[in-house]
Amino acid sequence: MTDATAAAWTVLKAVAAEDAAVRIVDRFAAEPDRLARMGVEAAGLYLDLSKQAWSQKGLQAALDLARAADIEGRRAALFGGAAVNGTEGRAVLHPALRAADGADFKALGEPVSDEVETVRGAMHAYAEAVRAGEETGATGRRFQAVVHIGIGGSDLGPRLLWEALRPLDPAIDLRFVANIDPRDMAEALTGLDPETTLVIVVSKTFTTQETLANAEAARAWLTAGLKGAGVKAHFIGVTAAPERAVQFGCGRTFAFRDWVGGRYSLWSAVSLSCAIGLGWAAFQGLLDGAAAMDAHFVEAPLERNAPVLLALAQVYNVDGRGRRARTVAPYAHQLRRLPAFLQQLEMESNGKRVRRDGAPVEHGTCPVVFGEPGTNGQHAFFQQIHQGPETVPAEFVVVARTLGDHSESPLWANALAQMQALMVGKTADQARAEMIAGGMDAAEADRLAPHRAFPGDRPSTAIVMERLTPQALGALIALYEHKTFVEGVVWDINSFDQWGVELGKVLAKAILKDVAAGAPSAGLDPSTAALMRRLTR
Repeated sequence: MTDATAAAWTVLKAVAAEDAAVRIVDRFAAEPDRLARMGVEAAGLYLDLSKQAWSQKGLQAALDLARAADIEGRRAALFGGAAVNGTEGRAVLHPALRAADGADFKALGEPVSDEVETVRGAMHAYAEAVRAGEETGATGRRFQAVVHIGIGGSDLGPRLLWEALRPLDPAIDLRFVANIDPRDMAEALTGLDPETTLVIVVSKTFTTQETLANAEAARAWLTAGLKGAGVKAHFIGVTAAPERAVQFGCGRTFAFRDWVGGRYSLWSAVSLSCAIGLGWAAFQGLLDGAAAMDAHFVEAPLERNAPVLLALAQVYNVDGRGRRARTVAPYAHQLRRLPAFLQQLEMESNGKRVRRDGAPVEHGTCPVVFGEPGTNGQHAFFQQIHQGPETVPAEFVVVARTLGDHSESPLWANALAQMQALMVGKTADQARAEMIAGGMDAAEADRLAPHRAFPGDRPSTAIVMERLTPQALGALIALYEHKTFVEGVVWDINSFDQWGVELGKVLAKAILKDVAAGAPSAGLDPSTAALMRRLTR
């Protein structure tokens, strides 16, 4: 950490301590231009960060920290194709996947944009051929269903896209399988006809245990249904290891490269199933929306930069105010998978305990992310974020029109009310006065007042869009991708590796060997050995 960065951290924490003495709601009178300074338009989205806990001085301290951490330089390295994933020596170029034709992205100096366009063209042609019935199964019947097999980034991103954009009565029945539990595959295949089903297996390495197990089950189902003939016509591989996919039995493959991280890969052939199910126009709109957010992120000054401001609000909350959790509440049923997607994007990216140089971090990193769609969450965990002892910052994604042209005011009015309630709260005296005005006797009002009081002064951010179009969704996802990157730069961690998921995979293989051998190995700890015996008896 440089001296300038250390000094910026010291200032941020000191200002955050000062900010704690003033309630959020009182800052609007003290800062008349607060809403203008803390509201920003970006790629069709509007962000309101005025209900965050920082003062304008706190916001400036966060911006100074971002500059000391060299956000601009690290951003240039990302878009320039440098090895920003230092532990694996890789570039990270998901922006190249949504760039318009004619772009000139390079990964470690190697031009990649022509390859991106070639794969995108092949995706476009294949998706439209399937939708038109020109690409058929082994018996000549058109595909009516697609089963998408993947896990992690090979599942969560495409699943989010489909749930967010799917028509009410889709022409293609798209189903997803991720869990190695055979029930997941059984549910996906129930009611489908092998002759009209296309299986798309997505695995970067084509070695992922869960994905291969599910792919084998799907292949067995197709083989039985087609009586062994023409299975390859129903089996597509999306991978960075096409030779393994072909060896497995895929009749056709679509490639993506190792500079595409799994949780950043939905812009690639990883979402081929969605391009088929939604149609190419929708998928292209998604890419266009993300590219618009890329342009904003690169061009906007930091103080008007939506991903930067969203990231700095989280850094301020985590490190300035010690808030170790954040909830995301999308007020749109179609975005119900957004919290799960963000759990992987943010927690797998920034759930790190060492800096890029391997030294222990000196500050907090990624908080726990959780959420549910509104208004469902209001009847569950919102109790805790309103009246629990911990302050949990909240993010509200609000869509004005979720179905047709009608403004869904009963939906978004709830979002506005929740944000207002979190900020304003209600004192015990106010609660007591309300009860007495309603006819309750004073003694009972005194008894109940503490239970009906709300502390308030709890921060929230609003992200608003008019409609959930493909362009708006693309911009929203890219906003969160760049937010995650900015946080990693400020925390000086590598946001693009995920070694934390590897140890469990290795140990699972060892346990399976013990299961096959019929007994725990000598080096297995007593608890794990006892659990294995119980589960195999």
